[in-house]
Amino acid sequence: MADHRFDLVLRGGTVVDGSGAAPFQADVGVKDGLIAAVGPGLAPGAEEIDATGRLVTPGFVDIHTHYDGQATWDNRLNPSSGHGVTTIVMGNCGVGFAPCKPEDHDRLVRLMEGVEDIPFPVLTEGLPWTWESFPDYLDALDQRRFDIDLAAQLPHAALRVFVMGERGANREPATAENIEQMAAIARAAMEAGAIGFSTSRTLNHRTSDGQPTPTLNAGEDELTGIAMGMKAAGRGVLQLVSDFAPDPAEEVAMFRRLAEKSGRPLSFTLAQSAKAPQLWKMLLKTVEEAVDAGVPMKAQVCGRPVGVLFGLELTLNPFSQTETYKAIAHLPLAERAAAMADPAFRARLLNESGAQKGPFGGSMLQAWDNMYLLGDQPDYEQPTSQTVQALAAGRGIWPEDLAIDHMLSHGGRGMLYHPFLNYAEGSLDPSYAMLGHRDTVPGLSDGGAHVGMICDGSFPTTMLTHWTRDRTRGPKFSVEQVVRMQTRDTAEAVGLLDRGLIEPGLRADLNVIDYDALTLHAPAVAYDLPAGGRRLVQKADGYVATIVAGQVTYRDGEPTGALPGRLVRGARSAPVAMAAE
Repeated sequence: MADHRFDLVLRGGTVVDGSGAAPFQADVGVKDGLIAAVGPGLAPGAEEIDATGRLVTPGFVDIHTHYDGQATWDNRLNPSSGHGVTTIVMGNCGVGFAPCKPEDHDRLVRLMEGVEDIPFPVLTEGLPWTWESFPDYLDALDQRRFDIDLAAQLPHAALRVFVMGERGANREPATAENIEQMAAIARAAMEAGAIGFSTSRTLNHRTSDGQPTPTLNAGEDELTGIAMGMKAAGRGVLQLVSDFAPDPAEEVAMFRRLAEKSGRPLSFTLAQSAKAPQLWKMLLKTVEEAVDAGVPMKAQVCGRPVGVLFGLELTLNPFSQTETYKAIAHLPLAERAAAMADPAFRARLLNESGAQKGPFGGSMLQAWDNMYLLGDQPDYEQPTSQTVQALAAGRGIWPEDLAIDHMLSHGGRGMLYHPFLNYAEGSLDPSYAMLGHRDTVPGLSDGGAHVGMICDGSFPTTMLTHWTRDRTRGPKFSVEQVVRMQTRDTAEAVGLLDRGLIEPGLRADLNVIDYDALTLHAPAVAYDLPAGGRRLVQKADGYVATIVAGQVTYRDGEPTGALPGRLVRGARSAPVAMAAE
């Protein structure tokens, strides 16, 4: 048998190494799960992939996901793993399932159901609940195998309810004793391998019965106590999401104080809101000032609008809250579509649709001037001349009729797209500015969450296709810039310095990409969650191979069956040879 120097060689590809440097042609040799050599003319490998004419990049590191439940029952963390992602960080936005006392199981499930749109039956059937403490939860994950690596954050809502019970769920102030307990648990979680701690301060996050998240108005003393517990452990990052209300300047100043006092790196979600379309500039300037003063802060931004998908097969559609639609909502899709196509039924529906009530009412469900048709090759930066309202006016019909006609396409599976963040001015120019800032990293893909309303786990593919190749409505980035953003930059943001670059000694987490053929397909619905639960999935063409720890996990978008992914416990140092450079 031949004695191969390498287990795997990616032969003759265009290497985009994650550093931001210009692409170069080289072979990449892999041995024992690590990158062993990069250069021309490498010796043969036991396995080879012809990467000629293809990009070879580090695996993408997605630091804002919600696979906390899925990781306990599924080995494949898709949709992320189908978009070149090889490492994810979950437990964002303060929601998760540990620590948790048995009597609080349903409470945390309802919170996740409301905040992240994962149905109650899916979670109650899927979660094994073989843990109570956060270290126990990590131990449970440690026994499992995945198609990508994962790291977990300690979620504030679970922590608060664990320590304070009903008082915590009802958002009552924490006592000094409560804070001391939370700090001790945070320290123990970091020492056990939590990558960080997350919290939510936004009214967008509610339980399934409409109550605000338990962490909404947690005091600075509580957050400081937890952060100081992390300081005592000497580990962990802080992740926050906020409405920045009522005083944006004070809110972000508090974030800075948390990072200053604890010395722990902090990031928060930053997006353009239609309610205050210029606020992001002030918040980003504040981060810049903090970084210049030596405070470790980042803003997590995203490269396309955060948008809700509406359709007959999804959680919501523009007529969901009408009594006429509710009368057929329980029917199979084909029967609902047939009813919607009936002229008499449609007349009753349209007569009622303007007076909808409910959590969304008509403000979002029928925002025709900010709603778009999502086609087979989805365009996330359509001009305002393509809104449902504008298209309907051009055709001389009501927008409601156009919306129904589109939803009835594809056998009743047509989808509408309502961007509610990052699109206040009808373009992604603010996203371009945020992505290009030195103190930001890509985030907010929410992979594993919002399974019936949002499908943003495909962000990494959009970053490459839209921002380096396809954008026509403004400036673009180079391929090497975008690859750096979602490999080395994101890895460094959470302290995973053993990945994110194509350098000898680092983990062999890699992608081989047919850049010219890279194509994002329209979202589709799959019924593959526990209890037959529904979720949105989105596929892409062009990923020739994805490699995790030296093993090929996907070929041409299809899983190979290899499951080299593991729980990552805490930050990782760079190899000694690299650290000395």
